[in-house]
Parts: sequence; C-alpha cells; structure tokens
Amino acid sequence: MKQETRHKIKGFLEGFIQGLIEEHKQPITKPTHGISGRASKKGNFKPFHEALLPEGILRINRFERSFSTKLGTTFEEVARLIAQDYHAEAKRGYVVRGNVSTEAIRIIENIINTIGSGRVKKDFPDLINEVLGTSTAGGETRTRIADLYLKSRTGKEYYFEIKSPKPNKGQCLEATDRLLQIYAIRRIAPPQLNTFYAMAYNPYGDNKNEYNHSFAKNYMDLKNQVLIGKEFWDLVGGVGSYEEVLAIYQEVGKEKGPDMLDQLALNY
Repeated sequence: MKQETRHKIKGFLEGFIQGLIEEHKQPITKPTHGISGRASKKGNFKPFHEALLPEGILRINRFERSFSTKLGTTFEEVARLIAQDYHAEAKRGYVVRGNVSTEAIRIIENIINTIGSGRVKKDFPDLINEVLGTSTAGGETRTRIADLYLKSRTGKEYYFEIKSPKPNKGQCLEATDRLLQIYAIRRIAPPQLNTFYAMAYNPYGDNKNEYNHSFAKNYMDLKNQVLIGKEFWDLVGGVGSYEEVLAIYQEVGKEKGPDMLDQLALNY
C-alpha cells in the first residue's frame, strides 16, 4: 500500500471518529425528582440507568452503539482508497442502468422466490447462466447501484454489495436479486464481469470455513457469491491488504483512544 494512501485512510478514520464524538458530547438530561412526561419514539428511555450512571459513562455507552452501527460505512471508502492503487478504476455508489428483458425479470423473480422458499439451492454460477440465457436487448429500464465498483487493469469488472456479516433472510434475498439484475442489465458473463456480496470481516474467526451464520449459509452461495474478510480485501488491494487495513484501524484506535475517552467522559 502506498504511504500516501495509508495517510488518506488514517485521516478518513480519524475524521469519522471525531464526527461521532461531536454527536455524543452534548450533556445528557438525567431524571430528577418530580420530572415526568419524557418519551422516546425508539423505546430508548431508561430512567433507572440514567439515574445511577455518571453522564460520561452514558455518553460512552451511546457512542459505542452508534459506532457499531455506523462503522460499516467506513469499509466502502477505505476499500475505494486501497483499490485506486491496485485497479484501473474504483468508485463508490456506482450506477448500473440499462434495459432488462421481460423474461430475464421473470427468471430472477422465480429464482428469488425459489431460494426464499428453501426448496432448491443452486450454485450462484448456475443462477447467472439462467439469467444471461434470457437476457436480450430491449425490455424494461432497470437501475441498480453497487456499493463499490472496480475495473481491473486487464478490463475485468467487479461489483460489490458491502453489507453486514450477519444478514437476515430478507437481506440475503435482496442482495442476490440486485447482483443478478446487474448481469441482466450488462449481459456479460464471468470472469469478465463479477458480482459479490462482501463482508469486511468474519465474526466467527479468521478462516472462511469457520463462518457459521445460518441465514447467509442457507440463502446464499458462500463459495461463489460471498467474499468474507481477507478474500475481499485482498481482491480489492492485493495480497496482504487485509492485514494492512486492520493494522491501520488498530493504529488509529490506539492513537485516538485516550482522546476519545477524555472527550466523551470528561466532555471537554
């Protein structure tokens, strides 16, 4: 990884953390005797927690929940920055638009319904072939947006859905639908065009064979459709990228850690 890219990633992550800190530095109104009538639309009102815990701990707790929710947004930008050194093109929020034949639309709907019912599970390459076999010019205009798009120096294209490592059933089906629609729009087969559901890390361990989330295993083809952790980052930036990226996150965490605690706990 280029030193310049490393600095860009560090700067981006530091800005991400500071932005979250600023959101959570405001004083928290704690319940006192005689106060009533407060409400929370999201069901987050915890008067007894707030009564006992110091304000700084409450801010840290809320910061951690928000951090866990929003951390996934950093993976797209970090992947784009790394890929710029390794591929010919790297773009986020890449729009794919074109006509899709009526038959291809029907086939994709059929595939998703079949997968969702649990009746049949086919390999992802077989599903791609089914779609491409009915994809012809004309039809309905469809638009899909890939979280990350890469074009290699040899002209191969890669489209990624970078999502949760623990998707629910609906997310699995929706991702498969979007990936197949890209094939229907572009009408290009692998290995020239490739689509993947990408997970930035494996919550079960370093090895892919340790991955054990039931919905992803039941409703997606882990071998051909899903990239987990190291295999995703190494495709994006070359062998060793996973370790380099993780090291940068660790470095930023170590450097920003004391400052995070001071700003959140002491509110300076």
